[in-house]
Amino acid sequence: MFTKWWTGNSSPNWTMKPIAAILLSSTLILASGCSLLPKEQEEEAIPSINPPKLSKKPEYAVKTETLETKVRGSGRLMALQEEKLFFSEDMTSKRISAILVKNGDAVEQGQPIAELDVSDMQSDLKRKKLQTRKDELTMIETLRKADEMTPEQVEQAKIDFELKREELTKLETQVSKAKLVAPFSGTIVTVVSKKGDTVKSGESVATLADLNELTVAASISADDAKKVAIGMEVQVDINSAGTHKGKVKQLPLPQAGNNNGGGFPGDGQGGGQDSIDKYLVVQLDEFPKGLNRGTPLSVSIITQRKENATTIPLAALRSYSGRNYVQVIDNQGNKKEVDVEIGQQTSTDVEIVKGLTAGQKVVGR
Repeated sequence: MFTKWWTGNSSPNWTMKPIAAILLSSTLILASGCSLLPKEQEEEAIPSINPPKLSKKPEYAVKTETLETKVRGSGRLMALQEEKLFFSEDMTSKRISAILVKNGDAVEQGQPIAELDVSDMQSDLKRKKLQTRKDELTMIETLRKADEMTPEQVEQAKIDFELKREELTKLETQVSKAKLVAPFSGTIVTVVSKKGDTVKSGESVATLADLNELTVAASISADDAKKVAIGMEVQVDINSAGTHKGKVKQLPLPQAGNNNGGGFPGDGQGGGQDSIDKYLVVQLDEFPKGLNRGTPLSVSIITQRKENATTIPLAALRSYSGRNYVQVIDNQGNKKEVDVEIGQQTSTDVEIVKGLTAGQKVVGR
């Protein structure tokens, strides 16, 4: 009943080829489609965050020690007899004609140090001397004729003569000031001026010192000077010579407008008259040998000392509204506040008069 047509392509392989082609095309399309899609963004790696560690406050042991309060200053080795040399104020604006010494020269008392050019004054002085001699002869003649004059006329002549002699004396004194001489025997340690310089008010020419006796001289503030007394112990740190013990021998004279320490005015350069009286002087128990004037140093004056004092660092003391207290740690590590009564204080430690005993532990701020 049925007729089956057969052709050359009527085989099972012919029917499978379209199916394979379709599958292959689908695979290619899916592959290309995947490549066309945007790539998924990679997840950013987030670093792990460690919680911060709470810093542990420092702990300090309550100690028993010798507590010292000190006043500090700086200075140098200075001669007990030392002086800046100046020309007189009325010689200001005169020129220096000669400097007769140099650094290191040994001079005797009264020896010339420097001279000024006062040739004009010397010429005037010579003229006045001649005039005064003439006036003396005139006065002698006047006195011979005193019987022919009234008492008033004679008195007036005497006054005129004395006034002229006074002018001569004044000029002689002024000319003598043109020569600067050593007020005592010693050594020239500084020469500031030179030939041809003009004399200025307040400027020294040289510094003279007796180097046979040096001493420790230091500057301290006016406030610290009020805490210091003669005889107090001193520790002196001398450059290149170590630390030495001594005692306060002399307190500085009050200086107007000087409330700050740390500086040392005795530098030998310009300025007003320098004097050992301006400094705190320390007498060392044993003066080291081989030291020179001007060697820098520092001093620590012990103004208060207490043996066997109970102390804690200032960093452990807490204050609030007039209350002083500390945080004490017990054997189990617990903290508790304890009120304390304080005494002597230094820049680093404080004395505990009441409230703590040696060996306890306190917490710093």
